[in-house]
Amino acid sequence: MWTTLAAMPKSKVRKKKKSQPGRPTPPTKAASKVKGESPTWYVVTMFGLMGLGVLLVVLNYVITDIFGGWGLWVGLLGIAAGFLMTTNYR
Repeated sequence: MWTTLAAMPKSKVRKKKKSQPGRPTPPTKAASKVKGESPTWYVVTMFGLMGLGVLLVVLNYVITDIFGGWGLWVGLLGIAAGFLMTTNYR
C-alpha cells in the first residue's frame, strides 16, 4: 500500500560573494558613531514638559475661569513636545 519515497535532492550551497570594488562595505559597529547617554537637563526638560502639560490640562478642567481657552492647548502642546523629546532620549 505504501510506496517508498525517493530521497529528496540536496539543494545547492550558495557561495559567498566576494566584495566588489564598486560596492561599499556595510558599516561595522566600530565605524558607526556611538552616542552617549542623554544629559541630565534633557531628561528633566522632557519630563517637566510632560508633567506641566498634564497639570495644565487638569487645571483647565478644574478651574476654567483662570486660564480661559488657552490652558488646554498649551497643556497639550507641552505633552506633545515632551513626547517628541522621548524619540531622541538615550
